[in-house]
Amino acid sequence: MLAERIKELRKRAGLTQAALAQTVGLSQQAIGKWETGYSTPDPEMIAFLARLFHVSADYLLGCMPDEFSSESENQDPQIPIIGTVKAGYNALAFEEDHGAEPATVNNPEEYFYLIVRGSSMEPRIANGDLALVHQQPDVENGELAVVLVDGEEGTLKKIIKEDNAVILQPFNPKYEPLVFMGEEINRLTIVGKVVETRSKW
Repeated sequence: MLAERIKELRKRAGLTQAALAQTVGLSQQAIGKWETGYSTPDPEMIAFLARLFHVSADYLLGCMPDEFSSESENQDPQIPIIGTVKAGYNALAFEEDHGAEPATVNNPEEYFYLIVRGSSMEPRIANGDLALVHQQPDVENGELAVVLVDGEEGTLKKIIKEDNAVILQPFNPKYEPLVFMGEEINRLTIVGKVVETRSKW
């Protein structure tokens, strides 16, 4: 029962085995052994996992089968942090596993977090902030978006649309905007709209 509960809670939290392992300071193999029943966490770790997943140790051990459902109904869904996007130019959009964070949203499968790197969006968005992104192929003029340039260069910028031109506008005046005109606009792929940023790291 403990093995099943750990696996269930990890998945409900939107965590991979690797992300959970990093959180608890162990190897991914150790998490895999817990979830298959080949080993069990010690009492101190069980208490830590209970706090992490907002359940009791009794629930983890299978003594309270209904606790999780009653406690989790009012909790915000966990949104995966799938990678990083640099708030600057000449940066790749990486899809790395950084765990998950809660967000008050409908249709959570349509959202993801990205970690902002760089200073081009300061002072409003700082290096290390989390950007909550709604996956959509386009945004309105003046909105913030995560954009891929040439399919691989990721950047978070304000989108300015003018006649036959799209401008990627930074907030930081030390950075120059990037202007794409005519056929150059086809180099841009909007990944999603930035609906919220928060200081995290």
